[in-house]
Amino acid sequence: MSFKIRCLALSLGLMASLSASAAEQTRISMYYPIAVGGPLTQVVDKLVSEFEQANPDVKVDAIYAGNYDDARTKAMAALKANTPVQTSVLFSIDLHELKDQGLIRPFDDFARTAEDKAWLSSFYPALMENGRADGKTWGIPFQRSTIVMFYNKDAFRQAGLDPEKPPRTWAELRQAAGKLTVQDGSANARWGVMIPSTGYAYWMFGALAKQNGQTLMNAAGTETRFNQPKTVEALQYWASLSKDGVSPKGLIEWGTLRQNFVEGKTAMMWHSTGNLTAVMKEAKFDVGVAQLPGNAEPGSPTGGGNFYLFKSGSEAEQQAAYRLVKFLTAPERSAEWSVATGYVGVSPASYNTSALKTYAAKVPQALVARDQLTVATAELSTHQSARVRKLLEDALQSVIAGQQEPKAALDAAQAQADRLLKPYQR
Repeated sequence: MSFKIRCLALSLGLMASLSASAAEQTRISMYYPIAVGGPLTQVVDKLVSEFEQANPDVKVDAIYAGNYDDARTKAMAALKANTPVQTSVLFSIDLHELKDQGLIRPFDDFARTAEDKAWLSSFYPALMENGRADGKTWGIPFQRSTIVMFYNKDAFRQAGLDPEKPPRTWAELRQAAGKLTVQDGSANARWGVMIPSTGYAYWMFGALAKQNGQTLMNAAGTETRFNQPKTVEALQYWASLSKDGVSPKGLIEWGTLRQNFVEGKTAMMWHSTGNLTAVMKEAKFDVGVAQLPGNAEPGSPTGGGNFYLFKSGSEAEQQAAYRLVKFLTAPERSAEWSVATGYVGVSPASYNTSALKTYAAKVPQALVARDQLTVATAELSTHQSARVRKLLEDALQSVIAGQQEPKAALDAAQAQADRLLKPYQR
């Protein structure tokens, strides 16, 4: 056989081998809540590429779908069109609805080995409260957060406040906000504090309720506690901030609040720790980050997204999706995601990685949300979750906008929630 023929045979053999390898690949889809072209897509692309290198038998199609609602809508549309969707990061509070619709599988179906079971129990307990139901694990934390208080240390100094002692109680918050508020019509005007009341008002209110010693729902997601006395008191406090002139009147937009803060238009803001990296990069002043102040007790609900496994595609595809979730939530990847975004590392082991240790030494603010997990509670999640949240959101916004009194608004929301949830109470 001539040299050319031998080379041709080898080339053909290699091509056949590559074709066979490609044919044997399991292809899976992952819907992810990041706007297309956003800088974080590069981080997810890198993590997915590392998974594919470590698992050459799997090809991952990462579909970036905007915000959480967009991702959920697009994933549901694909499933209805019989297009396989194996996994997605969706709101942790979507658990009951996804489960009620029979769309997801518990991770327990896949965690057979001792190693798998150890992985299932490796996450922070507070983050798992929105991931477990009926004795099984349905959601695995990844893009998770708590609400923290960002504050302008330079403004604290100007107002004669100790920048190393942020408010720890509601009374201290109101007092500090009064000293920090400058509304003289000048270009340097600023508010003392802003708590967003659009987008995720129910989330902010969950923090206020917890701080007053009240959770918004039971663990089974079959009952709400919107009009309990402590809940009503929490809303009265929130509404009083604008009445006292330390926060703007009317609704405060979630989407523009970060910009207001970095531009010095408010000295304190409550927002997701997922904004940490962006705030530290954009602010031209000394940024402080603190746990939220409490009243009866401190606290914040957890928030953000979990990985879910859909009952979609072949068993091999679902197994491959499970491997992907395990890979992405490993301590090293969780740490990398936390450094890139500000979201919390989802396991104690992630904070023992060199990446997070090094980052936390430079940016100690990154540890605030993690430390707050010891006093965190589950985010509002019920059956008929979207409708129940909408009831509460409407009530909260009507009060913040000055259209209703707290008790009347919350009584109405509770009555409607009771009707929605009655079929699930058995």
